[in-house]
Amino acid sequence: MGKVIGIDLGTTNSCVSVLVDGSPKVLPNKAGYKTTPSTVAISESGRRLVGQLAKRQAITNARHTIYAAKRLIGRKWGSPAVVHTMETSPYEIVQGPHEDVRVRMRDKTYSIPEISSMILQEMRLIAEEYLGEEVTQAVITVPAYFNDNQRQATKDAGKIAGLEVLRIINEPTAAALSYGYGKDLDQRVAIYDLGGGTFDISALEISEGVFDVLATGGDTFLGGEDFDARIMEWLTVEFAQEHGVDLRKDDMALQRLKDAAEKAKIELSSLSETEVSLPFIFTRETGETLHLQKKLNRATLDNIVADLVARTMKICKATLEEGNLNVGDIDEVILVGGMTRMPAVQKAVAAFFGREARKGVHPDEVVAIGAAIQALALTEDDVGVLLLDVTPHSLGIMVFGGGFEVIIERNSTVPTSQSHIFTTVRDNQTSVKILVMQGESDRAEENEVLGEFVLTGLRKAASGEVEIDVTFDISADGIVSVKALDLETGKAQSITVTATSGLTEEEISRMVAENQDYSVAVKKTDDEDGRREMIRRNIREIERLMPVVQEKLAGNSLGGDALARAQQALDAARNAVQSSSGAMLSSSAEALDRTLSVFRGIADRG
Repeated sequence: MGKVIGIDLGTTNSCVSVLVDGSPKVLPNKAGYKTTPSTVAISESGRRLVGQLAKRQAITNARHTIYAAKRLIGRKWGSPAVVHTMETSPYEIVQGPHEDVRVRMRDKTYSIPEISSMILQEMRLIAEEYLGEEVTQAVITVPAYFNDNQRQATKDAGKIAGLEVLRIINEPTAAALSYGYGKDLDQRVAIYDLGGGTFDISALEISEGVFDVLATGGDTFLGGEDFDARIMEWLTVEFAQEHGVDLRKDDMALQRLKDAAEKAKIELSSLSETEVSLPFIFTRETGETLHLQKKLNRATLDNIVADLVARTMKICKATLEEGNLNVGDIDEVILVGGMTRMPAVQKAVAAFFGREARKGVHPDEVVAIGAAIQALALTEDDVGVLLLDVTPHSLGIMVFGGGFEVIIERNSTVPTSQSHIFTTVRDNQTSVKILVMQGESDRAEENEVLGEFVLTGLRKAASGEVEIDVTFDISADGIVSVKALDLETGKAQSITVTATSGLTEEEISRMVAENQDYSVAVKKTDDEDGRREMIRRNIREIERLMPVVQEKLAGNSLGGDALARAQQALDAARNAVQSSSGAMLSSSAEALDRTLSVFRGIADRG
């Protein structure tokens, strides 16, 4: 079996890791960075750009550059998160054919799992280039508070990218695995994970290689993007007051504001003040150009995002209470995610937990490392790691009157099974519809529908006399099965709940094929780029040796022909480097190799 990689599919940046000789290693991309922007774009020429290449051209191609797609994955059209993103993003968000969310770039519409698959495929290519072998399996992390549809959408993204997703695991749990792997620990830890788009808090007990999740909570629409948005709002309000212009109505200006806000936020983690300078941000119809230049200090930033930080603390408090834990029960606090570099966040966490966070844990890499450790535990025996996770949301059914009856409480350790007995609500009722739901609201309509089935053939009886036993089962992989049983007749009906990403199997199959074609094209391009670089090196070496060879062939009757052939090879090679022909590159590379071999032989003669 080949290597199984661990992938942290982040809102802002993504990261890939693998265990090499028993030690986790975070793999750098082509530019040498260990994190890659979770950004995808289609250039004017129709070329797909991923990572740094996409982010670099976002300002000039804002309408066709997608970032923070993770905030939309698995969400229904019209949900508050989708509406908010539509109002604040320069790219076009449209309704999909299955009430799902899609984005438009150039002349094509893409599903969110498809966009995410492009980032996952980039992670896969990084791993394959490092390992020198094909990678087909992965463990992918998601926010602990993701619901089943969001998890399924992430799995579909992995499938489209050509990966068999062995398991989807929670980001805080992955961070705990990274922290505790190979250590003899007996402690309770809190993982405070504030990333680019989501927030999670998990409490775990680690003992003798067992990682037992005690409680988890979070907000899938709270992260660095919201901090950036506050800075953008502060800048646009100040600019509007000064010039009477709303910069948010201009796509290019909006993207420039986004980049400047993110940069200022990062700088203020180490500086007390920074300057935001955006020259020529807007041009009036009269031709007058306007410039944005504002100083932002840390105190102002802390003030405009104070409620966001407070929201995370409120979730921490509620999560510990649900797990019957006190702050004093926590031995260590681990910070995960780029936003935890912000001093105000660190100060708030220290004040809440009554201790400074654990140092020495890399906030950007720890989740991917944990995913790689889980991959090892799934594929090899005697790793010494046992993960006991929980279900982040309550599961139940809709009952008469539109209420929601919880059968499995949130934060229940999985695998688990729970039952509840219901009765008929009408006289002579012969069938009952079981609507399976997930969420925390008492009202069914405010929760997520996971599936439905009908139990028929009930005996005719007065209301309340027929008893139906409904049993929920959740596997270690989070697969939900529901069974309804008529206790008197033994008649039963059941379903395995399959969450939906908004894609059909036919759509997924088509996207898999398209991505395979893209992968082949990328590898071909990489091979050709490598060959071009080799030809350039050989040209420089031949040019360096040319004076020596000319001197040694002086007076030789065959020397002129040899030098002429060498010059022809050089000219052909220079043309090949500029062409898009793979055949020209191959033939030129071979001719240049022969020439270089001859030149070296002549130069080495005494």
